[in-house]
Amino acid sequence: MKISLIQPSRNNLKYLKWSYDSIRRNQGDHEVEICVADDFSSDDTWNWCQEMMDSDPHFKAIRNEGPARLGHTILYDTLVNEVASHDICMIYHADMYLCPGALDSIETYMYGTEEEPVVESRIVSLTRIEPPLHPPGPEKILLDCGIEPEEFDEDMLLTQVERLKTQNKTTEGVFAPWAFWKKDFQDMGGHDPIFAPQSKEDTDIFNRFQLNGIEFIQTWDGFVYHMTCRGSRFADGAKRNPNGEVFMKNRETDEWLKQNQKSTREFIRKWGHFCKHDEFLKPIIPPKYDLGFIIKNANLQLIEVLEPWCSTVYYDENELRNFRYADYIEKEDTSFDLYEKFKPYDNEKQNNILIDIDGNNFNQQDMDYIQNIAEILASDKELGEGTFQLGNLQITINSLKTYEKELIICKKY
Repeated sequence: MKISLIQPSRNNLKYLKWSYDSIRRNQGDHEVEICVADDFSSDDTWNWCQEMMDSDPHFKAIRNEGPARLGHTILYDTLVNEVASHDICMIYHADMYLCPGALDSIETYMYGTEEEPVVESRIVSLTRIEPPLHPPGPEKILLDCGIEPEEFDEDMLLTQVERLKTQNKTTEGVFAPWAFWKKDFQDMGGHDPIFAPQSKEDTDIFNRFQLNGIEFIQTWDGFVYHMTCRGSRFADGAKRNPNGEVFMKNRETDEWLKQNQKSTREFIRKWGHFCKHDEFLKPIIPPKYDLGFIIKNANLQLIEVLEPWCSTVYYDENELRNFRYADYIEKEDTSFDLYEKFKPYDNEKQNNILIDIDGNNFNQQDMDYIQNIAEILASDKELGEGTFQLGNLQITINSLKTYEKELIICKKY
């Protein structure tokens, strides 16, 4: 199999070297092209990349010269579209160790068999083995083989990998590292740049893959060891307490927290719901409806909470003595046109579904209804045109047309 591994990296040279070594030792007979993007690192990453390009003909690297980071949302696509040579690529983090036989399992499911060959339309994820730095889940295996390359217990890992292999077991989750056909990726326009530099770009593209008919396979015969979150989220890494228990040194960085909040709001604006998936991380995609919120007795806090959840906000101009909508629009960091989104109360209301909201009696239960409105509407098979009350919300349905499939192809904002 010919495969291109896609690895953006920022100030992660120690892990990148460790990852590179595992790939070259455990790639088997496959032709593996390693494609690295140095995202304006301040360590020695770029010098190392230049040395590797001189010594390894299947190593390619590019550099973002700054002055700011681009993030993996952008650099994944740059590497896939402009650097990778092969038809199969794999999103692969810089803090991952490739276990022996992992690429054999990728090949098995990417190509299928002679009797049932596969041509595109499939994504294969390797199973992650991780130190217990995050809560457990059925899609991964918690095993402490080290939290830094210096203490990595390779013998323990490889012994456990042989024990863990379960012939032909698969589930339907999708997560990094995930292998895909480049054509499937490019046909949908790749990652959506509204999630740059990072956060929620993976859930967004997985939703779009699923809506586009792409099959997800998690193989339980191929593994990586993943040290986890060694980029912008936990910049200080992990440590052990005197009892040998592992934990992240500090909380998430301010940079990551701010970007995660922004990306979450962008995701809601685009999809109309929070990120959702089953226990194995297969996407759950509620319908996307065209919602218009008719808001009376508004205040800035209420607008901040409600705005991402609808297509249009109808506001009462007589309430502008309390705050200026333009102030909110100008401070909100978004790729969506909020000037187009906010309309005066007496404008013609053309949304398929209208929700009347009174700020004087709006409560947490009403907010819960808003956050789950797609599932509420979709679950009522007898629902049709008309008006009904849900808590303090008055809901008028003109049409139940849904729009989630219009989100498959990425529209570059």
